[in-house]
Amino acid sequence: MPKLFSYTDKFTITIEVVPPHGNDPASLLDKLNQISYLPFHGFSVASNPVAKPKMSALVFAHLLQTETQKPVILHFTVRDHNRLGLQSELWGAKALGLDTIIAVTGDPSASVPDNPTTTVNDLNVFDLITMGRHSNLHTGAVLDYRPEVDGLDHEIKRIERKIAAGCRFIVTQPIYDEKTAKAIYSAAKNFNTPVIMGILPLLSFKHAVFLNDKVAGIAVPKILRSELKTARHPINKGVVQSIQMLNLAKKYFSGACIMPPFERFDILPDILDPNYDVRD
Repeated sequence: MPKLFSYTDKFTITIEVVPPHGNDPASLLDKLNQISYLPFHGFSVASNPVAKPKMSALVFAHLLQTETQKPVILHFTVRDHNRLGLQSELWGAKALGLDTIIAVTGDPSASVPDNPTTTVNDLNVFDLITMGRHSNLHTGAVLDYRPEVDGLDHEIKRIERKIAAGCRFIVTQPIYDEKTAKAIYSAAKNFNTPVIMGILPLLSFKHAVFLNDKVAGIAVPKILRSELKTARHPINKGVVQSIQMLNLAKKYFSGACIMPPFERFDILPDILDPNYDVRD
């Protein structure tokens, strides 16, 4: 399998997937197999996003790569494993033919009195990037520009440290406007490291408001929220906006990671179709 987001002029598209809740992957694998014909290059498998338990990302990534014969990027967090466990998982990923990973801190564990969860953080994300590199894995990292606190300058300094630790590609949080895309491009263009733009399709006005108000690192512009509120078919508006972001990614970056929410893989054929009718 090829390493995704290697140093190449080819624009690379991946689809982010959340493993299933529980021990049966069949239904989700079937959905993903049905879209594997589309013009994208591979999958990206998240690990317990929003600190909710899902099937092992390592196991599901291996199953997905075997089922679809498309390369898979595997996310690793410092939240869920200590140093010993992470090293074992990294070697295991390599042994299973998973050559590309993304090192992330992980969303903070929620404080639930009836089901307390310990956040491990035995090492930091910079240590994990170095560990991934030493494990002979093509290792990437996330650029979380924190628009709610105007945090791009701070994040660029963290990216510099991540590259020094061994990061070989960067994936942004979802972007919804050209101003943000251009600012990130300008800040990161001297890194000589592929930057991949995150694209999270919007399904409704309520969805956009939730992401903007409740999810750190995501800002949905007010004008876009207003357009979704008045759209006759909000999901069509979300598809059109994702197509626009994909075109922006092709203008500024080395690739795009499309993140269909709630397993809405049915919208991907339209997003990836260059002849899609953009009328709402």
